Amino acid sequence: MIEAENIRDWRDHNVVDAEGNKIGTLESVYVDTVSDSPFMIGIVIGLPTRRRITFAPLENAVVAPSYVKVAWPKQLVKEAPTISTDGELLAEEERGIFDHYGLEFGVGHSRRLARR
Repeated sequence: MIEAENIRDWRDHNVVDAEGNKIGTLESVYVDTVSDSPFMIGIVIGLPTRRRITFAPLENAVVAPSYVKVAWPKQLVKEAPTISTDGELLAEEERGIFDHYGLEFGVGHSRRLARR
């Protein structure tokens, strides 16, 4: 897994899928509130007049000299739940992101992600 200190240094760098297709730019890093390790990233996508933030898990992600490569296809990431660029990820929206990627949210959790 990517170290939290390192992944934060990649803000504003490109995020690409496994095929090298650009998805957007890294905006934020979210840690798992259970393990306190980097778990998901926020990615700015869209046209300059319609930008929004989508989310992708960091599982099997790779940091390269000029980009972060996620293991998820570009289209799947772009279809994930989004928030506005000046918004925040609300607790009730988190489960939808986990469901989108087929990840277990866990029972009894009110929050699984914290922005760092």
